[in-house]
Amino acid sequence: MRRGSRQRSLGRESGYTLVEILVVLAIIGMLAAVITPGLIGQLGRARAKSAQVQLDTMAAAVESFRSDTGRYPTNSEGLNALMAQPPSVVRWFGPYVKSADALDDPWNRPIQYQESDDGLTFQVISLGADGQAGGSGLNADLHAPASK
Repeated sequence: MRRGSRQRSLGRESGYTLVEILVVLAIIGMLAAVITPGLIGQLGRARAKSAQVQLDTMAAAVESFRSDTGRYPTNSEGLNALMAQPPSVVRWFGPYVKSADALDDPWNRPIQYQESDDGLTFQVISLGADGQAGGSGLNADLHAPASK
């Protein structure tokens, strides 16, 4: 009998009580509440930096297109002219970007292209995290450096 009572008391002492488990979960929840906003902010800043690098790369691809063809893509051709040869272009040595995914910003929206009226400059633009023109912070529009 002593043996059975000893096993019962060991059974009660081993394992965790519900209160202990709830305390651990509460601590984990508080840590997550403190850490998560910082991580989300970092993710937003990383996307904005990635978008700027992508716009710079896209601007370089547009310059390569101009170097080969003698002109920038028209507004109607847009950045698709970097993936597929426009019918009116003879000296096209593309594709100038590796995949159609490169034509979207990190927020999965198309990168915008705008050729100037005189055809001498262009802009590539991402509308930022909110997808709306203007904004500030992570919602600010991003531009590649103006072409010359």
